[in-house]
This record gives sequence, structure tokens and C-alpha cells, in this order.
Amino acid sequence: MGCFFCKSHPFSLLISSFLCFISFSFSFSTVSISETSNLTLVCALVPSPELNRSSLNCSSFPSPGIQTPFHPNDSFTGIVSGDGFLCGFRPSLSSSNVSVMHCWRFFNNGTTMEFKRIYRGPALNQLEAGNSHICGLNATNALDCWQWPEFNPTGDQNFSEIAVGEGFVCGLSEDGKISCRGNGAGVTGEEPKGNYQVIAAGFRHACAISRGNDLQCWGNTVVDDTPRGKFNALALGLNRSCALWTNGTVICWGENNFSLPQELERRSFITIKAKRNVFCGVSTLDFSLFCWGDAMFNSTSMVFSQVLPGPCRATCPCGSVSGSGSFCSNGGSICQACVSIAPSLPSAPSPQPQNRSTSSDWNGRMIAFLVVGCVGSFSLLLVVGFFVFRYCKGRGCRVHDSGRLEETVSPSPTNRVSNQPQASLAHAVLEKRPSQLTSLANTGGLEEFSLEVLIQATNNFSEDHKIGTGSFGSVYRATMDDGREVAIKRAETMTSTSSYAVGTVRQEDKGNAFVNELQYLSRLHHKNLVRLLGFCETSDERVLVYEYMRNGTLHDHLHKLQSSPFMSWATRLRIALDAARGIEYLHEYAVPPIIHRDIKTSNILLDATWTAKVSDFGLSLIGPEDEKSHLSLQAAGTVGYVDPEYYRFQQLTNKSDVYSFGIVLLELLTGLKAIHHNENGAPRNVVDFAVPYIGRNEIHRVLDSRVPAPTPFEIEGVASVGWVAAACVRAEGRHRPSMLEIVKSLEKALTDCLLPPTFSRSSTESST
Repeated sequence: MGCFFCKSHPFSLLISSFLCFISFSFSFSTVSISETSNLTLVCALVPSPELNRSSLNCSSFPSPGIQTPFHPNDSFTGIVSGDGFLCGFRPSLSSSNVSVMHCWRFFNNGTTMEFKRIYRGPALNQLEAGNSHICGLNATNALDCWQWPEFNPTGDQNFSEIAVGEGFVCGLSEDGKISCRGNGAGVTGEEPKGNYQVIAAGFRHACAISRGNDLQCWGNTVVDDTPRGKFNALALGLNRSCALWTNGTVICWGENNFSLPQELERRSFITIKAKRNVFCGVSTLDFSLFCWGDAMFNSTSMVFSQVLPGPCRATCPCGSVSGSGSFCSNGGSICQACVSIAPSLPSAPSPQPQNRSTSSDWNGRMIAFLVVGCVGSFSLLLVVGFFVFRYCKGRGCRVHDSGRLEETVSPSPTNRVSNQPQASLAHAVLEKRPSQLTSLANTGGLEEFSLEVLIQATNNFSEDHKIGTGSFGSVYRATMDDGREVAIKRAETMTSTSSYAVGTVRQEDKGNAFVNELQYLSRLHHKNLVRLLGFCETSDERVLVYEYMRNGTLHDHLHKLQSSPFMSWATRLRIALDAARGIEYLHEYAVPPIIHRDIKTSNILLDATWTAKVSDFGLSLIGPEDEKSHLSLQAAGTVGYVDPEYYRFQQLTNKSDVYSFGIVLLELLTGLKAIHHNENGAPRNVVDFAVPYIGRNEIHRVLDSRVPAPTPFEIEGVASVGWVAAACVRAEGRHRPSMLEIVKSLEKALTDCLLPPTFSRSSTESST
């Protein structure tokens, strides 16, 4: 789609061409269908004019089926779904230039739901989902895909529209040519020739509508009864299809004589959607949603009495859907599709009046207006963008939150950093009553322990059971009555200072640390994060109970123990990769994203199978979604690991965690502490010692002498870890890699390091 199909009145042409690339290509569905096991989930964006927003509403068949814990205030631009998943796309709440995609996965016949963010970045121009995969068009109309690790969208071709099937994706180029990629037997490599304006994909077949509104289908499951006529929309499922005549009525065909239910034959629809066996359409008359194709919809074909027929837009070059303006705030409306309409065949139901123009109305003068308008508007936006960039560069267009950020996270996964003053937020955290903490913990399925049980398990918190110190108190090892080995962290009861943090740790800060650990770990679930089992909270005691990490801390294995299995490079790289994946989860997949703030070797623990897990979230904070933004607050962390940029300017970003992780990598490589003594007994930072040698490609001069020298098979992987570590500790955060990039680099380094493992475990598979 593009300006080629804008309205053809000469005066309006110049105006619409000014807006062509702003409002043209935002193609999002407001209706989605998901089939999993024996359940069907139909979701739609439902207008809420009184709230000036649309909310996500879902119905499960048969009822109650899949439970959907959506917050009524959550607002999305578009939704897509497939087998066992539902995803919503929305602008970021922290930055107008960033959008995010959140996905829910349902398991166990819909009784269990998992939530995470799978995309954060520039706004997408289109988003589509097949039965298993999700693909979109980015800002340059290039193809991006998710949940499809084996698929690599190669080539530099850009598309104006895409459709996703089972194992394949098809796209339309700007000149209407079809190109399909992936493993769609009978689809990929069999694309029809010609110029097309609409494309759709089913499970194993695809169809397209030409610029003359003719229908063409191909694939292994295409039957001979494909209808002939003039169409403007498609919905394809599993061995069955439906199409929208140019007059708005629907025709269906396919396996087992599939057809539209008789009671819907004369109803006019704005748009239609399909997934496997279920088809749905938005009625032109009242925007109600009807579904068919499965026996469960025979008597209850209306699913929602009113839905949003499309996303709200500020301008509509090809006209608005009649009556849709009342659903949109700030004068917006829902746009008609920009497709050329040819007269329908006489055999089709009589068409309704059409306000769109055909391609025959175009002449040279109109095209000249179009070209001048688009080029001029593009130049104007470039100039405006340049001045906005200069302004932001000089003034700093950033998230700026004064004071400490200790915000309590609502159970709604889409909440973000509040504009409420942070001092009052911290005070509110400290004022939490036991019942509120219990409610917070119960949302994460935590067990509430009695103080008497914990006192008995630790022999009244005796020194014999004490194994360490955390962010807000001492840690004890205990065995519960059911045989579980646990680690119990008890909050200190007096004001004290601690060497672990930059500055003094106040009792108020320790209270915040307790709540931080409880609220974060109660909702974070990853194989490389220490698991919180439960808690105990009384008027005098605050205690957290964790899984026990039998093999202690990475710090002990590097700097204290005389005998350790960490005397091989493959082992050390595995530990580094495990820890990196845990931090990557916090930065990239936790919603909201989390900055740990105290990454160090003593906070990387090892379980009975030697899997490394990140622990101690007492200093953690909700981070900004935009990587260019920061939180402004007093530096905290551990001396030797704290990001110097964060310490100097008191501006915290997730790149501060990256710096700390770089120190961990240098410790793994050198065997030296973050701050250690040189040959003359003077304190020295491991960065000052190791990075100059790494920069001169002389990493062999700094490697831990206790570990055998790398073999020819290992040296490439070890050297690449050195380069990653050096990049992590660069002076400016913007020059450091993201944790996503670090994980990929460490995965490759471990592959290059071919030495067999020294003990049985499996931690090289991605668990995010």
C-alpha cells in the first residue's frame, strides 16, 4: 500500500500526500483468534469512549476456559495471536519514540499463563502472526520475525504488506510483486506473477488480490472451488478460506464444503480474520464481532456487541470508516483500507455505494501532485527531525526521576515508572502493612512461613547456621521439616554500615531492600535467577526464604577455595554465560525491565548442578524502557564494580549492570579480585591491569595462572571473552554492548572453546 491509492481529488491529493508516509502503513489488527488444545480464545480491542481508550477483551470457548488477567486500563494499538499465545502492541509509556510488544502464553489447557515482553524499539508498520510465529515490518519496511529462531529473513527487499503462514511468510513489494520465504511447501517458490494489492496466508496456502480485485490462491491445500469475482479482503485458515466481496459480504470455501453460515450471508463486514478453523468478521452495521467455522459458534455467533474495527489514526488518506470517530480521542478516526475497488460481478450480491476511487481516475497531473507532495513533506519532516535532535542533544530529552526509586509494582505487568515523587514512593514502601506484603507475595505464588518454623530450622538464627550477608541482613542455611534445604535471609534490626555498598546503609534502605527482593523475585522466573520460595513478615521481623545454592558463590571459587572445578576455561565460560542470561532476562524480558545495581561474583551463586544464578535484588530498581534514558539517583553498589559513569554523574542505566558484569568477566579471566594488590602491595583495579593487555591482543599475559593455558581450540573463545569484557568496561555507557549482544558473544565463545566439561550439567541452552 502507499500513496498510489490515495483519494483522487486534485485539491485533497496534495494534502493527503503530505500525510502519506505518516498514516499509510500502520496496519494492525484489532481482532485475534487463538486455538490451543480444545479451547478457542477470541480477543478484540473494545472501545471505551468514556476513558478515551480501547481495552483488550477476550472470550474463551467453551467457557470459562482460558483465564485472561488483563488490566482494564491497558490500551493496545493492535493484537495478534496463534497456537497458545496472544500478543499486544502498544506505544511505550516512557518514551513516545519507542513501542513494545507484550505476549501471553497459556499452558495446561489455559489454566496457566506466562507474560513477557518480546520486542521494544521503534514503532512497527505492520504486525501479523501465523499459527506459531510473529512477523512485522519495521520503520524501513524490512521484515522482522519473533518466536522463529530458525528463520533468518535474508535479503534487502522491503515490503508494503506481509502475511504469515505455518513456516512461511509472504510479502508484497512496493510494485505489487509477491515474494515468499521459509518452508512453505507449495507456497514458497510458487508465487503467482502479476501486480497485487492484498495478500493473506493460511496454514499451508496463500491467496492474493490483484489490483483489478481478482483472486489468486496457491499452495498444497488449495481446492478447485476458489470463487471468481472482485474482492478486497481475505481470511485464510486450515484448508479453508473466506473473502470479502467489494460490496462487504463474505463468501467462504474449502475442505468439506466449508461455507458461510446462512444467517450471516447477507450481513456486510468491514474486515475478516481467521486462524485454523475459526473465522471472525466485524459487522459494518454496528461494529459487532461475529465468528463462525466451529460448531460452538452455531448458536452464539456474536462474540462481542461492539469492537474497534481498526486502529485509531489522526488522518485517513483514503477515508474514514463511517461512525468510527466516536471511538477515537483527539479527533482521530478509523481508516478505510487503501485498496482500489473494481465493480463486483453481477452474480455477487449488489454492492453498496463506494466512495473510493479506481485506478482509472489517475492522470499525469495527479501523479505530479502526488510526487511533489510526498517529496516536500518528507523534506519538511527531515528538517523538523534535525532540529528536534539538536534540541534533545543540547537539553537532554531523558527520563529524569529525582531521588531514590523504590516503587511498588502493581500486579498489572504493564505498569511503568510513576511520575510520583520518589521520596514519597520510598516512604510508601516502608509503610507497607503485613497484609499488603502478603498480598504482594501471593501474586507470585510464594509460601508464607511462620517465624516459629524459621527459628526452629536455624536454631534461633545461630552463628552455626550463618553462611553470609546480603543486601539487608544475614543469610542462614536451614533444613525444613519436609527435607528441603533453604537459605534464609533475615533483615538486620539495627542501623549499621556495610562494606558491600557505596556509602552508609540506613535502616530505611534495608526496609526498601526487603520489599525490593520480595516484589521482584515473586514475579521473576528464570533458570539463571535464584528462586524465592517464601517469606515471613511480622511487626518485628522480615525474613525471605530462597532455594539453597549448594555450591556457594562464584567469588569463593575464584578467590577463597583451594580446590575448585573452575580450573578449566570451558567451565568458566559456562558460568559466565549462565550469569549473562540471568541479567539479560532482567534487562530484555522482565516487564518492567529491572536494573540489578549490584552485579558481582559474590552475588552469582551455584546450585547442585553447577548452574550459575544471579541473586540479591535488594538494590534493584525498575529501569527505563528506553536505553537512551536514565534514572537520576545517588550511586549504590559495591566498590570495584560500580560503573564510574554512574558514580560520577548519578545517572543509572542498564549499561551500569553491563559494566559490573564486565568486572565479573575480568575476574573469571584473571583470577584476581575487582580491587586487589599489585606486586608492590598497592591497591589496583582489575580494569587497569587487564584491559591494556587485551587491547594489545596479549590476553595470555593476564590469564589466571592456576588454570592450564588455553589449548589451540580454546584460545579463540577465551580471547573473544576478553574483548567482550573490555567492551563492557568502556568509560561511556553508550559504547558498551547490551546484555543481548553479550549473551550472543558468549554463546559463540563457548562453542569455540571445545574442551569437554569437567562435570555433568547442561546450561548452554537459552532459557529465556
